[in-house]
Amino acid sequence: MTVPTPDVIDRLADLHPGSFVDRIRKERPETRTNAQKSYLALFEPAHEGDVTRTERFVVATFVAGLHRADAAEAFYVSGIEGDAAVIAAVKSEIEAGRTSGPYGKYPSGPLSREDKPGPVFTVSESGRKALGQKLSAALEHSHLLVYRPREASPEALQALLDAGWTTTALVTLSQIVAFLAFQIRVVTGLAALSEAGEGTLASATAAE
Repeated sequence: MTVPTPDVIDRLADLHPGSFVDRIRKERPETRTNAQKSYLALFEPAHEGDVTRTERFVVATFVAGLHRADAAEAFYVSGIEGDAAVIAAVKSEIEAGRTSGPYGKYPSGPLSREDKPGPVFTVSESGRKALGQKLSAALEHSHLLVYRPREASPEALQALLDAGWTTTALVTLSQIVAFLAFQIRVVTGLAALSEAGEGTLASATAAE
């Protein structure tokens, strides 16, 4: 009998059954269910297809690290199986890649006034040796999507294809980056609600 995967957002937000925020989430069961289904589709698919489990969790770990989401980073790094050198390389690239954003250049036009310079991330030589060509390209592209989305281009996608990714895999990689951004924001919001709710309850109790 297959044991259902615990709700990942609940885990990352450290929610407990019956808590203030747990009760709030139960009022929107479809939202809760759909977020978990998205996680399962991306990280526990019935068939890996063109993106392996390791590749999925490496990219997620990197993206979570760029967002400085410690709980999410720890969760996804635990899904990388077997290769300590890969884990060490991902953590090193996170440290090298963290910056502030968004930044980059828009295509020439009215939005050009909002252009903002910033670094273009490339995986280090040692990281490239540990991660290989495909994963190195995936991390560089993920960094672009996190910090320089305005510079996403056909050329950026071609770099992934040149590194060995398929067109189907490109969709999956983009979905992982987008999902992590969504998941991390939800967890941050729930944690803030939990803190506010507990404070309200404590104040109410003290006033009785």
